[in-house]
Amino acid sequence: MTLKNDSPTLPSEIIAHYESVDEAQRLEKPESEIERLRTQELLLRYLPPSPAVILDVGGGAGVYAFWLADRGYRVHLVDGVPLHISQAEEAASQRGGAPIASISLGDARQLEQPESSVDGVLLLGPLYHLTERSDRILALREARRVLRPGGVLFAAGINRYASTIVALLEDFIADPQFMPIYEQDLRFGQHRNPTDDPRFFTTAFFHYPQELIDEVNEAGFRLDTLLAVEGPAQLLKNFEQQWQNPSIQDKIMRITRLVESERTLWGVSPHIMAIGRKP
Repeated sequence: MTLKNDSPTLPSEIIAHYESVDEAQRLEKPESEIERLRTQELLLRYLPPSPAVILDVGGGAGVYAFWLADRGYRVHLVDGVPLHISQAEEAASQRGGAPIASISLGDARQLEQPESSVDGVLLLGPLYHLTERSDRILALREARRVLRPGGVLFAAGINRYASTIVALLEDFIADPQFMPIYEQDLRFGQHRNPTDDPRFFTTAFFHYPQELIDEVNEAGFRLDTLLAVEGPAQLLKNFEQQWQNPSIQDKIMRITRLVESERTLWGVSPHIMAIGRKP
């Protein structure tokens, strides 16, 4: 795969997937809103105060970048999907909030930012789609390169057992196309979708929690913590309906916080987040 700063480097099936779904809209749906709210919560908990400089790598159309800009951060957005860049530029031109410092097409393994130039790096998607460990280490080392000493890394992974949870909640086990996908997920962590069904996601790597910890450490970070993002929340009966009740939603968020660092429950959280610091 040739790395060029002015052209996408993602496999075509990944780009096609994100051109067929609205990622920003997905994060507004009840089943995914908890992912967005919890991610925002963790960002504010561990980021330095604004106006710190943040690099959002693989930030899509800017869901988190715009949100952070509105809170006084100076945010640079990089993504590998051309449609996301167009959407972010259009949103930036139409919104009335604080501007994003820059929006550019790029690759997590070869960032344009200078060494020691940012206070925080968000990798809230790239590690899913870099299916080779060597590429993930490259992306993590690039994040370390551009961070200032003491700067913070947010590295999200999809849990190895995410397909198990989704299969049971969405009744995918009744679909004969899904079981071979699921079995490969469990055996190798290498998720592939040979069907045209967007529900089955796209080319990705699913981490064991310890794998994500090991990769962050190997890239030269000092690990602060690894936390569950959604935790076991979606196991709640009639989750989508109950999430609409503000009182219940508050309790769900509270429970998720209480068990976020419990290792025995990491496997039921669709997403996990490693938070590290550049020494």
